[in-house]
Amino acid sequence: MKLCEAVPPDLAEIIRKYPEIFPDDLPAGLPPSRPEDHRIELEPGAQPTVQRQFRLSQPELEELQQQLDYLLTKGFIRPSTSPYAAPILFTPKKDGGFRMCIDYCALNRITIKSRYHQIRVAADDCHKTAFRTRYGSYEYLVMPFGLTNAPSTFQMTMNGVFRELLDKCVIIYLDDILIYSRSREQHFTDLDAVFTLLHKNRLITKGSKFDFLKQELEFLGHVVSTEGVKIDPKKTKTIQEWKPPTNLKELQSFMGFVNYVRRFIPNMAELSAPLTYRLKDHDCFWWGEKQQAAFDQLKIALMSPPVLRISDPDRPYEVVTDDSDIAIGAVLLQDFGDGLQPVAYESRKLQGTEKNYTVHDKEMLAIVHAFKTWRCYLTGADVTVRTDHKSLQYLRAQPNLNPRQIRWLDFLESNFHYIITYKRGANNIADALTRPTVHTAAILIAQTNPLLTGLFTHGYKIDPFFRSAIHQQHTTSTGPYFYKRGTSRIWVPGYDLLCTLLIQESHDNPTSGHFGVDKTTKMLQRNYYWPNMADDVRKYVSSCTACQIMKSSHQRAAGLLQPLDPPERP
Repeated sequence: MKLCEAVPPDLAEIIRKYPEIFPDDLPAGLPPSRPEDHRIELEPGAQPTVQRQFRLSQPELEELQQQLDYLLTKGFIRPSTSPYAAPILFTPKKDGGFRMCIDYCALNRITIKSRYHQIRVAADDCHKTAFRTRYGSYEYLVMPFGLTNAPSTFQMTMNGVFRELLDKCVIIYLDDILIYSRSREQHFTDLDAVFTLLHKNRLITKGSKFDFLKQELEFLGHVVSTEGVKIDPKKTKTIQEWKPPTNLKELQSFMGFVNYVRRFIPNMAELSAPLTYRLKDHDCFWWGEKQQAAFDQLKIALMSPPVLRISDPDRPYEVVTDDSDIAIGAVLLQDFGDGLQPVAYESRKLQGTEKNYTVHDKEMLAIVHAFKTWRCYLTGADVTVRTDHKSLQYLRAQPNLNPRQIRWLDFLESNFHYIITYKRGANNIADALTRPTVHTAAILIAQTNPLLTGLFTHGYKIDPFFRSAIHQQHTTSTGPYFYKRGTSRIWVPGYDLLCTLLIQESHDNPTSGHFGVDKTTKMLQRNYYWPNMADDVRKYVSSCTACQIMKSSHQRAAGLLQPLDPPERP
């Protein structure tokens, strides 16, 4: 077996015990009949669907003949006289070949919603899979691609086969099987158990797609390792190249991806607020400065996302919450022996009347939302809640609770074992989820604003001066590079977006009051330095819309209007 040549001898010994599940090709003949054989249930009164054939090119016709011969030889299809007829089409493969697909769209429209050649189609439903080609009509005896309920049938089959191993050493999503273990010896035992079930149920695999004995691997768009879970770097590269949306559909596509990885993004709700607001306007798409700033900040957050640790149900959890005027946020943490590490981030915008809640109720809402979101982790576990609102420490003892607070407290008390402790806002990691940072010490950037941390790191990598300096210093630091020499200020790399965000933090922040050029520059100089800072601040302040509208002019008032002198000649 070729597979045995590419793995260690002790693993090859296990693989050789199960040659039937590692064939070079699918064996001829039908798979065994199972309780999960695929059925195609139609809506009452549905009529057979017939669609016209698609025109195929000469290479596609040649491929069609080869694939029909292959499927007939294997016994996966048979000639058909069914009144149903679906057309075929081809899609290119990565290796340059063609994949034959059946367009079952019409059949799926009348199918009740409820991989495939290893699962049979129920005998009385085979005629519904009929497809028409230039060389005749055929129908499937095994489950084809393209049917509405095919994925759910396959998932149900796989769950039934591996039921005894699920959540013990196996995770399954369709035809992706992830086998995890705490040690090499245990891993071999788990592999043997998986191979035994595959052999027992006559399921075969493709050896070339196996990844054995990996400390890190890709799974469902994420990279899973002993350190934790992180976003696939390929997706990070895609984000870097993503252009600003020009219409609603492009914005929906971007936000769909961002929402898929939202648990990696601190401050997700507040950062994306200008973009989600635009999603509501279906009649007119408009892209302004706020939308562009939010788009850039989300890209920054995704360029250097944190590694989320895999939760350990035997360890206690810590939930850190906070709120702002427009959003609530929380961080789920665990101590794995190397200090508290993030397991997940969560934030959402305040809806409707929630914006009118008192600070006390917003903080309590953040706690309740965190427990609802992470209920699968926190039920039955010891949980410490840390908040920067001190009165919540005495929540259970407060005598005058309103009905809403009583409902929240009843939800927490009846489902979880928790204590609430106070932690000052300056040391609250969840503050970064709901509010910007003002006057923080330079060395605390990584703690208080993870977005700026990622941008600093990216800026140092692309700035020629710092790239050379870092190489000379041979610095090995987990955070942004920081070289201190008699001052606590950070030298900002030559990265326009970073400089603009820092000026925005110091000028537009509600506590800054939209100060003028001099005061804004002095505020920045407390923590940062970059060449021509004052000129950059002057340009930003002079273009600030709020300052132009709200501030009075200090220029000399113009005089009364005077008529022009009459011209002396034409």
